[in-house]
Amino acid sequence: MAIKNRQAEKQKPLGRRLIPWLILVVILFIVGLVIGTLQIGKAPEKAVPVADVPSQSAREVFLYFASGDGQTLLAESRQITGCELDEDCLRETVQALISGPSGDMVPILPSRTTLQNLTVVDSLVQVDFSRDLIDAHPGGTQSELLTVYGLTDTLAVNFPHLRQVQILVEGTPVTTLKGHVDLRQPVYPDFSLVEEGAAPIGRMNSLPAGGEE
Repeated sequence: MAIKNRQAEKQKPLGRRLIPWLILVVILFIVGLVIGTLQIGKAPEKAVPVADVPSQSAREVFLYFASGDGQTLLAESRQITGCELDEDCLRETVQALISGPSGDMVPILPSRTTLQNLTVVDSLVQVDFSRDLIDAHPGGTQSELLTVYGLTDTLAVNFPHLRQVQILVEGTPVTTLKGHVDLRQPVYPDFSLVEEGAAPIGRMNSLPAGGEE
């Protein structure tokens, strides 16, 4: 009996035997169209915005340089970068002093000077320079005062928690630069050398010599 069924199946026309496959193909085609239509009508996913974070933090600082006649200190505003960490900002500020003014003022540090190291201990900051700070310094009482207090006042006005500055050369504390200013002890800010009206506004400007309130 089974043999007769198989023989009967073989005797069916080819078209009738292909009908089930054609139906299957049509069903798959229709399913594909439906899925494609649904995908087209679907709203595209919104891209997640990426925050544009600056690589470096910028900060405005005030730098003290000497006046043209070499008698007083004048303040110059400067935008510096690299201020993510306080110590990095300190380094950049000192480096800006070494680079000199952008206007007609006179540098207070020899341009050959390099910053070797900088260390903060509580309210004291130790600034270590290369030997060029002494060797290339022009000397003279007023010039030496402007160097010492231009540096000290710059750090104090921008970083009020720093109340004393100790100058080192090649890692060693110095007693003086050119024999006119005593550096055996850390130096307190003194704004008496700043030209009247040229200093940034703030309570630091009212400190007399020695930094005592």
